Amino acid sequence: MERKEISKSVLKRLPGYLAYLKSLPEGTATYISATALANALGMGEVQVRKDLAMVSDGGRPKIGYLRERLMEDISQFLGYDNTTDAILIGAGKLGQALMGYKGFQEYGLNILAAFDENPDKENPAAKRPVYHISKLESYCRTHKVLMGIITVPGEYAQKVCDQLIASGIKAIWNFAPAHLDVPAGILVQHENMATSLAVLSMHLQAQMKDKK
Repeated sequence: MERKEISKSVLKRLPGYLAYLKSLPEGTATYISATALANALGMGEVQVRKDLAMVSDGGRPKIGYLRERLMEDISQFLGYDNTTDAILIGAGKLGQALMGYKGFQEYGLNILAAFDENPDKENPAAKRPVYHISKLESYCRTHKVLMGIITVPGEYAQKVCDQLIASGIKAIWNFAPAHLDVPAGILVQHENMATSLAVLSMHLQAQMKDKK
């Protein structure tokens, strides 16, 4: 189907749909409706129906979506069927954990290498080379890498971000607790653990108040 413009909020929900569909056991019905998907995920039926219509035209009235095709449509829309090469800056514990995570392959992400001020941090389990940061630009341009992952301490994040942009990087996945200033045309996705923890803490506080 023709690719449509889609909001970030929809993009954030699509992986949840795909994960649920993949988790269904063998022998599950061949078709699944938006209603069933909404009920399983505790979401609104109208919202789920609209989201699925953005990425798949395979829905049939009173029957639903062919489950296998729906998974293919969502994966294709999210780009999981096309491998994206990326490099990582900061080979500390978080960086090494990300390099060693095999689950990224399922989502079409391939971390080629890491860069650090101390290249001796190579992690044998990750099976990814770690180069000195001075080699960043030449590596990115030689391998035509367009995505960078930042896992350095917050005070170094902007400097690293600038180096990535100078190296031709167009998309940045930022795990550092810092806001990044980037020019137009550069996409930054922040993974703010402090924000996530605050949301969880507020939820727990609300739950405890309800029990009093």
